[in-house]
Amino acid sequence: MHVVHFYENKTSVLNQLLIHIPTVDENIQIKGRKAKVVDVIQMNERQFHVNVLFEKIAKKQPLTKDLGKKKR
Repeated sequence: MHVVHFYENKTSVLNQLLIHIPTVDENIQIKGRKAKVVDVIQMNERQFHVNVLFEKIAKKQPLTKDLGKKKR
């Protein structure tokens, strides 16, 4: 078992005990969000730091069809 710390821009996202250590360019899912492994750093024989990049979520724009006018 290995201790794996997942980071995004120096922010800790998740810490897990894993048997399989993610590899670079592997697509993973953390807390329901898709992410891609950017870098894997081995701190000691059982501890790893994994830098990830989350997929950007496009925000949906509301309909702008005369929202100020009301029907009477």
